[in-house]
Amino acid sequence: MKTTPYLSVENLSYRYPDGTLALRELSFELAEGDFVALIGQNGSGKTTASKCLNGLFKPTEGRVIVDGLDTRTTSITKMVVRVGYVFQNPDHQLFNSNVWDEIAYGPRNIQFSEEEVTERVEEAAKVVGLNASYFTEHPFFLPKGLRQRVAIASILALRPKVIIVDEPTTGQDVKQSLEIMDFLTYLHQERGHIIVIITHDMPIVSRYAKRIVLLGQGRKLADGPTSEVFAQPQILAETFVAPPQITQLAQATAELGFDPGTLRVNELLTQFEGLVA
Repeated sequence: MKTTPYLSVENLSYRYPDGTLALRELSFELAEGDFVALIGQNGSGKTTASKCLNGLFKPTEGRVIVDGLDTRTTSITKMVVRVGYVFQNPDHQLFNSNVWDEIAYGPRNIQFSEEEVTERVEEAAKVVGLNASYFTEHPFFLPKGLRQRVAIASILALRPKVIIVDEPTTGQDVKQSLEIMDFLTYLHQERGHIIVIITHDMPIVSRYAKRIVLLGQGRKLADGPTSEVFAQPQILAETFVAPPQITQLAQATAELGFDPGTLRVNELLTQFEGLVA
């Protein structure tokens, strides 16, 4: 039985004030259990689309429905408690003088009681692994990995169902990248959040995302399970996206019986063992 979508994008088009048409009749849905990678070359419409999902941008045509609410007629206050957005650079999101006030800003802005604010701050900080010793620290004096966790905590304090993270691994080393992606996986699997990542990192997509929405020139070119989308190199090429090297290897040897949608080394080895058995 098909899961009822929590968020529906219906024939969405968006034109910037300067006349640039960034999105063209875009349609897709997000539902319980989704961990989606929104991919495509620079200028494909990824960030514009993501900002339409939580009402930061209002559709020029079409509509976005979130939890039964139309973003065109719903206040941003009602949207941010449903769809949270974490900017690519946490420094563009953080502006308070200490970590506590940063995480508390959203709940306070919605005018929750201080008791409720305290509960939400402590809960969010615990989820992202920030102990109380950080509460009085200035966010800008923390390492980037911790600044990103503060940024995510500030979103979690609003308890949104959907969390959008723009380029979660940019500027981080491999260890930090895996830590933040493992954390997003925890939020998805253990806390029940729908996760959307915007990224150019295809190995990260292959390792973590269950589904890909591929954009090119503001249009949806593909939407499906990660392995199925990566198995279509011709479509990926339209927006200058290359699948991970292990997938490219499987595709280059597909005539030998390898699955062109292979995502991981262990999958390829298992297939090889089956072919030579």
